[in-house]
Amino acid sequence: MKSTQVFVYLASASPRRAELLPAIGVDFQVLALGEFAVDESVHGREAPARYVKRLALAKAQAGIRAIAARGLRPHPVLGADTTVCLGATILGKPADEPDPRAAARRMLKLLSGRTHRVLTAVAIADARGARVALSASRVTFRRLGRGEIDAYVATGEPQDKAGAYAIQGGAAAFVSHLSGSYSGVMGLPLFETARLIRNSGS
Repeated sequence: MKSTQVFVYLASASPRRAELLPAIGVDFQVLALGEFAVDESVHGREAPARYVKRLALAKAQAGIRAIAARGLRPHPVLGADTTVCLGATILGKPADEPDPRAAARRMLKLLSGRTHRVLTAVAIADARGARVALSASRVTFRRLGRGEIDAYVATGEPQDKAGAYAIQGGAAAFVSHLSGSYSGVMGLPLFETARLIRNSGS
């Protein structure tokens, strides 16, 4: 195993983020927030960028509280949040809707043949405070047929993904153009994450 000099707690259960983080030489431990879990509800007409930045910061700060409450060795906490948006409309995770499959179909129909934004905010918190960075990407979907939307929804992959798709999964075949950060669309923008950790002195 490659030795690393940087260690953080990752306040996320996302397997995509856990897969990406070692690529920039960061050692980590997943930190379950448990009773410190953050409410991910949108506040009124909250702008998408403000929303993801608020949640990323809240998750990192919740991680600091979890460390203190559990008597864990103090290390910086990395939090992140991703959202897909069409204009000012935030497309969340279908699993959070009353009818997840119907919600996934609705989101994919909205994205079909259009360009949308994927915003991922990443935050790092320690005893000195917290800092946040934002990655913004633009993704264009080709026009999708009803049958392929139904087939993709049937795989179950869209259910826990913002915007009802995973760019590293079956939805890769839907993307005709991407401008920005591929890793950011996956859920952890590596450039911004590395810079944030470096500037924090972690």
